[in-house]
Amino acid sequence: MSTPTLSSSATETGDQTTGQKISETSGPPPLVGPLGFIGTGNMAEALIKGLLRASVLRPESIWGSEPRQSRLELIKQRYGIAVTKYNVDVVRHCPIIVLAVKPQILPGVCDEIAPHMKPRSLVISVAAGVPTAGLEARFPPGTRIVRVMPNTPALVGAGATAISAGNHATADDIKITEQIFRSVGMTVVLDEEQLDAVTGLSGSGPAYLFLVIEALSDAGVKVGLSRYNALALAAHTVLGSAKMLIETGEHPGQLKDMVTSPGGTAIAGLHTLEAGGLRTTLINAVEAATRRSRELGEAALSAMQRDRGGGSK
Repeated sequence: MSTPTLSSSATETGDQTTGQKISETSGPPPLVGPLGFIGTGNMAEALIKGLLRASVLRPESIWGSEPRQSRLELIKQRYGIAVTKYNVDVVRHCPIIVLAVKPQILPGVCDEIAPHMKPRSLVISVAAGVPTAGLEARFPPGTRIVRVMPNTPALVGAGATAISAGNHATADDIKITEQIFRSVGMTVVLDEEQLDAVTGLSGSGPAYLFLVIEALSDAGVKVGLSRYNALALAAHTVLGSAKMLIETGEHPGQLKDMVTSPGGTAIAGLHTLEAGGLRTTLINAVEAATRRSRELGEAALSAMQRDRGGGSK
């Protein structure tokens, strides 16, 4: 069977420090497929919406399975894709499968669909913390597996997703995965051992930034702003700062200095943040989340490799 492909018209820019390729969408690619989703939760729906909006796929080229009838009906109504209650229906029709189920039920789902998969299928796993070695232990030999770590801003088309190839995945498989996830944001391709660090940084990072925004909003209220205005100003300050950093390509330290005048308000505030250990606290948070991701990954690998072939729905 020939390798399924999703052709790309994206531009690619290089990270000058690491040489890592960073890809962003530049235009809608042509129709390809079919693509199947096992699970139609929030992340799967974000991807379906993004793929259709970018004209990467048409509704008839997308399948989704889901045990909840009400959810199936909602997804069908919103996007017009093919839906089914049975995971096996998806793998029988689609050579490219996105596993978008919770890690705790993944072993049973893998055992259910493995006997029905097309030869050398491409499996893209969104399951947090589950290594490719664990998936390879559950699927037929030679199954091409790609592991991804997106984050929740993908739900609004502004995600940051790291992509890692399993033992049998090809360069074309990575291009396919990049194209799928570019529909909901930007992508980087990394070695799998770096995905725990990604989980600690961009995977968990939205939680850190929501806390920062909440704290800034509280501060605004403390100094006399209404809650509505304080929250709006804080959120758009973070959004605008990120946009400025990305679009100018300047170092964050240089952009910080642009705001900071001698004896001014910004330097007074920055002094307080440094005295409070904000920089060290954020570094420690990423390190702690990375360690926890590694621990959970080891547990997930153990769970995937034991009791193989038990099967469940």
